[in-house]
Amino acid sequence: MEISQARRRVSPEEFLTFEESSFVSHEYLDGAIYEMAAETNKHNMITGNLSANLHSNLRGKKFKTFNSDTKLRLRLGNQIRFYYPDVSVTCQQNPPDDSFQDSPTLVVEVLSKSTRRTDMEEKKDAYLKLSSLSVYLMVEQDRPAAIVYRRSATGFDREVYEGIDSVIKLPEIEIDFPLADAYEEVDFQSEELDDDDTGS
Repeated sequence: MEISQARRRVSPEEFLTFEESSFVSHEYLDGAIYEMAAETNKHNMITGNLSANLHSNLRGKKFKTFNSDTKLRLRLGNQIRFYYPDVSVTCQQNPPDDSFQDSPTLVVEVLSKSTRRTDMEEKKDAYLKLSSLSVYLMVEQDRPAAIVYRRSATGFDREVYEGIDSVIKLPEIEIDFPLADAYEEVDFQSEELDDDDTGS
């Protein structure tokens, strides 16, 4: 029986071993394993843009960018979770042979219909408990907009950015990020025309 179908609780070590040979990615929540949903080409394009631009802008700095192939391990009290964020940035990297990171400074998720609720609720609540985290960035898929949770002296403050000309200042990783960079070659106008097409 595959580990993803098992009813018993799975240890973190068993999960990591299983994930090494799996053809699809899974997330791990305190003993339970969940297969990740497939994403659209648009989602992957935005994720690729984010990863590429952050990597380029952070070259030569102390921060390292990781794409959606890299897991984050979250140790929340006695509970352990492994998530695959779309992009993460850290200045405290794990050893090169690890398949996960522990201490992200920035976590980015691209919102989609299948993951929106999880990204905005379950994952947000979990990410914001990480002592290393300074910024949680959620990027909209269907319009140029983003939601930012930024650490302050009293917790995390919520910021909303609307419009392709918006620029998200990220002093936490020593850059400014134009929202337009996330949507390079993403054509929202064509999608609106497709939605309005009646076939006549």
